[in-house]
Amino acid sequence: MTRQFLPLPPASLCRSTNKRAHSLFASCSPTPAILSTEPELCAVLHMNHSSMSSPGWRRGSVTPRVTAIPCPGCQHDIDLGERGISMLFRNFTLENIVERYRQAARAAVAITCNICKPPQQEATKSCMDCKASFCNECFKLHHPWGTPKAQHEYVGPTTNFRPKVLMCPEHEMEKVNMYCEVCRRPVCHLCKLGGSHANHKVTSMSSAYKILKEKLAKSIHYLISKEDQVRTQITDLEVLINQTEENGQLAERQANEHFEHLFETLQERKSEMLKSIEQSRSRRLDQLKVQVEEYQGMLENSGLVGYAQEVLKETDQSCFVQTAKQLHTRIQKATESLRTFHPASDPCFDEFVLDTSKEETLLKEMCFGGVPDPPLIDLSNSRVYNEASIFWRLSDDHLPTDHHMLEYRRLGGPNKSPSQEDSEDSGGWRTTDKVYGPSTVVSDLDPDSLYSFRVRSCRNSMFSPHSPEVTFHTPPAPAFGFLFSDKCGFSTDRLILNKRRDAVESVASMAFLLAAERVQTGSYIGLDYIIGDTGISQGRHYWAFKVEPYSYMVKVGVASDSKLLEWFHNPRDTSSPRYDHDSGHDSGSEDTCYELSQPFTLLTLGMGKLFIPKTSSSSTLGATSGDPGSRVLPMPQRLGVCLDYDASRVFFYDADTMRCLYERQVDCSGTMYPAFGLMGSAKVQLEDFVTAKRLTF
Repeated sequence: MTRQFLPLPPASLCRSTNKRAHSLFASCSPTPAILSTEPELCAVLHMNHSSMSSPGWRRGSVTPRVTAIPCPGCQHDIDLGERGISMLFRNFTLENIVERYRQAARAAVAITCNICKPPQQEATKSCMDCKASFCNECFKLHHPWGTPKAQHEYVGPTTNFRPKVLMCPEHEMEKVNMYCEVCRRPVCHLCKLGGSHANHKVTSMSSAYKILKEKLAKSIHYLISKEDQVRTQITDLEVLINQTEENGQLAERQANEHFEHLFETLQERKSEMLKSIEQSRSRRLDQLKVQVEEYQGMLENSGLVGYAQEVLKETDQSCFVQTAKQLHTRIQKATESLRTFHPASDPCFDEFVLDTSKEETLLKEMCFGGVPDPPLIDLSNSRVYNEASIFWRLSDDHLPTDHHMLEYRRLGGPNKSPSQEDSEDSGGWRTTDKVYGPSTVVSDLDPDSLYSFRVRSCRNSMFSPHSPEVTFHTPPAPAFGFLFSDKCGFSTDRLILNKRRDAVESVASMAFLLAAERVQTGSYIGLDYIIGDTGISQGRHYWAFKVEPYSYMVKVGVASDSKLLEWFHNPRDTSSPRYDHDSGHDSGSEDTCYELSQPFTLLTLGMGKLFIPKTSSSSTLGATSGDPGSRVLPMPQRLGVCLDYDASRVFFYDADTMRCLYERQVDCSGTMYPAFGLMGSAKVQLEDFVTAKRLTF
């Protein structure tokens, strides 16, 4: 039996439907039925698969049923279970579309009445209940008024009498009347009451119809409204296709030319080398042949020896003397040559042996892989001050690259109107020189501004896509360079300063333990202070550092030279309890709200927290003076300090986000120094940019 398929709708409607799925549907259904196509089919297949309880087919079946089909959306095989495609919904919408195209295709061939005797009349109606087509007279005859047949559903002439009611595939006698929002499929009331959708959220079919129809209408309206844009993009794509074709042919020609040049160069070098070898070989052979002739003359009765033997036979003394003198000289030379025998030339041609291993390696490393992979900017190592040190990394399996190009642009800054920003930054991206390593430094960045960075790689004149953009906020002032001072009174017993003087560590020693024993007597344990080796007497300066998370207590900030003399000349220890705003412990004395400008300002960090001092609301950002809990913040990974000497104000920042955490007035009557106080186990590490100007690498 040959199965004939009815005409299908345009290819655009069914292009994405998998051919294997179509063939399976045709072989398993007595009449062609269209099931849900992607993306609906993809969802339906996967959801049906998740709800089926019987994978595969019956083992005892004589003719095993095919119960797995490839999903048209994702191409994965989906097990339909024991019931096969009967578990899938019919796509009535697509069937109606197909039917309309079938009717258009059959417009030239009229459907005749199934009741009329020959000659049959042309049908004008088709009864979906009688499953037959009728002319007007026959329809009236078989559907008289006042009878149940008068209530039959009739449509225009058609040959498709399949029922148009969507039945539940799990409960074959139930119509679907609800929509499961979890599985996104129609269900019946039995599915909701005790089936696989019992705990799922469902909505009425009319509500789902309204919502989905509105969404689809909006989407279609949007696409129609963008028709000009789509046509423009199609034109652009066609231009790109032509450019791709032309550029591909050009690249092919250029590749052929490059390889031809390589072949020509190799051929020239080969010819030159072979010519040099031939000349050297001829010269050496000539020299050896001459030497052979000379040595053959030393043999008896031949050459020089034979001539000498004949001269010895001369009896005339004067003639003999005349000839013998020159002959004797020649004999002596031959004798000397015999004693010190050396070949006239070396038979070895080592100077012509080529080592082409490097060239072979270069040829093997020549990459024809196309566009290189984009690098990624390393946020953990990149730092931005008034200069930016940007690091990036390539994928582990990357091929060698020729160089990199870093691009950056300024996104915004303070105290500027949008028009000023647009006029100044309208130049777009700025590009650095070629970079042959994994990092570079960008200079002359504006303070307190937001910059965006991206990088791309180049190989064989082909650039990779740009890396994802990353943004950094520059500090409000230029970086202040200093190291920890090793001369100004810091405790060498409790503070360990590294050789570079860019890190200091406090160790809880035995003295700390003994001091803790006397805490009950009212003593307290003081801080060990260390300062920067450079002071500030004017201008605006910024520095950053990292406090290790395990640190028990660290105080950071600024202090004047007079206050530092007081601290260092009156050392705090457990035997001299004294009151001070900066007592070194969290007793609450420094939480008293003081408004007078002090010659120092220190912020407390420790145990993974940052403690905002209790000051007026105008000095504290993001904290309420009356709420102690709001004055405790998580410790930033990096902390920044900005001292405006001229304005007598100090600011503390989260150095990663450049968010101001705290600011207050400070008395800058003298020279101000970066100050650090440590207690217990603690460590402070200065940023590289802070120490770069002072260290010699």
